Amino acid sequence: MSDQTRDQTRDQTRDQTSDDVRDPDLVAVQEGPEAASELIRPAGLDRDKILQAAVDFIDEEGLAALTMRRLGSTLGVEAMALYRYVPGREDLLDGVVDRVVETLWDDEDGDDVYIGDHSGWQDYLVRLAHGMRRIALAHPAVFPLVASRPPAAPWVRPPLRSLRLVESFLGTLHDGGFPDQAAVAAYRAYSSFLLGHLLLEVTQIGAQVSLLDQPEGDPQAQEETDFAEYPNLARTEPLLGQDKSAAEFEESLENLLDRLDRLLHEAKNSGGDVGDL
Repeated sequence: MSDQTRDQTRDQTRDQTSDDVRDPDLVAVQEGPEAASELIRPAGLDRDKILQAAVDFIDEEGLAALTMRRLGSTLGVEAMALYRYVPGREDLLDGVVDRVVETLWDDEDGDDVYIGDHSGWQDYLVRLAHGMRRIALAHPAVFPLVASRPPAAPWVRPPLRSLRLVESFLGTLHDGGFPDQAAVAAYRAYSSFLLGHLLLEVTQIGAQVSLLDQPEGDPQAQEETDFAEYPNLARTEPLLGQDKSAAEFEESLENLLDRLDRLLHEAKNSGGDVGDL
């Protein structure tokens, strides 16, 4: 085949595919398997690079705009090249959540919130709360995914949906003297506080909070989770799996009424001036 003919063939290949994507199968037939291999296995591509690109894409374009095809285009590769590292959209979304949550353990990312270096359970909870809030503010379009994405264990609550994070939470409270039942109660109250406050905050700055991914999550990921790595989670699973929604709602409502009652007394005693709740 002459160079001119080969150039014409390549032009025809581009014409027969979309503007931004070349058909690897057509390339394999017309240009050879090596040329097709460059499209589906580009050098320098790995899972970390794909997940970071997905986070950046959601930050800029929103979750609704994310597709494997568009993500591949931003990386300069075919969509099928991504599947070697992320088997599908569900795995991609799980990876995005893990990517942003794992920054809580990164002490070299320019963020002074590092939960791995704390001085007791109270300091840990303060660090964790501020760390999650900084994640929400840095990635408001990603955070609703963090809050709604089902975890590998269905009884783990958002936004603390990372198994490593919940294991860390329960372990820290256990080390601080909390019995299992008290630690689980604290986990429920703490996660409800974070979820309500941070979802409201990201909504106020324009984030979409509608659930766009499959509510049941990835069944395969749930089946393949090895809880031997998470002894605190495994031990407290019967407690975590209990539905305490009604009791938690009533307790939160009572706490709110108590705070409002204190606010009323403060207002009466100060001539109407009150501080924040």
